Amino acid sequence: MGQIALEGMEFFAFHGFYDEEQKIGNKYGIDLIINTDLRRAAESDNLGETVNYEVLYALVLEEMKTPARLLEHLGHRIIDKVYERFPFVQSVKVNVYKFNPPLGGICKWAKVTLEEAR
Repeated sequence: MGQIALEGMEFFAFHGFYDEEQKIGNKYGIDLIINTDLRRAAESDNLGETVNYEVLYALVLEEMKTPARLLEHLGHRIIDKVYERFPFVQSVKVNVYKFNPPLGGICKWAKVTLEEAR
């Protein structure tokens, strides 16, 4: 078993519960942690035997382009896309950050963490 992680990805996107958030946009962060068997890739040195980082990033980028009201919904969509593209993955964890959420005070980010094993 092994772990592949893309941490600290940042995007400007148009998510949010309030209509104005979906109009003006905000900065978001994503951490994606994948647990899978890395033994075959380690032995073969073949990219086709593992999870391609570029493909993972592209999946996240595509989901970030589609507005969501809730961070929970966005995170769930990302997890579903990872399993759709890489069905051999054993578990996926995603942290979704909204920088400077509109709370009426100082807050660096709001964060939702979702984890799913299949």
